[in-house]
Amino acid sequence: MNLSTVYMSMKLRNPVIVGSCGLTSTPEKVKSCADAGAGAVILKSIFEEQIEAELGSLSDSGNWYPEASDYINSYGMENAVSNYLTLLENSRKLTDIPVIPSIHCFGKGNWIEYAKKLENAGASAIELNAFILPSDPRKKGRENENTILDIVTDIKSQTSIPVSVKIGRYFSSLSCFVKELDDCGVDGVILFNRFNRIDFDIDKLEVIGGSSFSSPGEMESVLRWVSMLSPVTACDIAATTGIHDGEAVIKFLLAGANAVQISSTLYKNGLGEIAKIHGFIADWMRKHNYNSIEEFQGKLSQNKTNNPAEYQRVQFMKTSVGAV
Repeated sequence: MNLSTVYMSMKLRNPVIVGSCGLTSTPEKVKSCADAGAGAVILKSIFEEQIEAELGSLSDSGNWYPEASDYINSYGMENAVSNYLTLLENSRKLTDIPVIPSIHCFGKGNWIEYAKKLENAGASAIELNAFILPSDPRKKGRENENTILDIVTDIKSQTSIPVSVKIGRYFSSLSCFVKELDDCGVDGVILFNRFNRIDFDIDKLEVIGGSSFSSPGEMESVLRWVSMLSPVTACDIAATTGIHDGEAVIKFLLAGANAVQISSTLYKNGLGEIAKIHGFIADWMRKHNYNSIEEFQGKLSQNKTNNPAEYQRVQFMKTSVGAV
């Protein structure tokens, strides 16, 4: 079976990408992912704050996101930028699959020039984990969206390699925003960013961390959006969150995704899960007489169905009526 796919103009040997996580934090771990059969890897992220701090242009540490502040305090910011470039360079030496650095970013700044260094260090593409939680009541949604669009425009002007954007769901019009990313020249969109969860300890009256890993049930909302957005955007789509097995991967390919990103299932089941996913896809393709992913990719996207409304409100209405 031909499991290859094209994602952001890169031909991947298969659609399974190891997402940014601890499993991609060293060159040796990246090689292990490649040896296990990954089509590409996203390096463990570097934060905008780390880059700005090392450049000496981060003037007010009070503006750091708590997650970034904790990370920098724990691991230090000294040489973070050069160490990340070394991680990229050495990872590229150990494997021939695409290696994609990831940047957590939320604003414009001098850090954007760092993208050119990543390209020069051998990055196959750049993934921007660019999202601003709409929690400030003084800011209109359009302001946050414009900030992300400005970041993307600047990054594209600095580099010639593909650029993707990993986003969340909180937009007044998600379809419109993805189209605007298209217009900025984005090569790929990743749906969706899984934010850190919180929980409450009702005895200690403290905020505690929620689940670190996704569950299979979380893929359902992502599947709907991939199905609706894949026909209307020119950029490629990678799906993530809740993808734990080969069946889920096939569903997203049918919805129109070019690739998927996984991590939680690898923590739970080990890197051997990648081969199991490949096997499931190949068996399914034989069963349905497909020789390549291209033959069935997007077959269940919204524009290929006789009833497009099934992907929107009518589906909810049918469920409700059936429950009465």
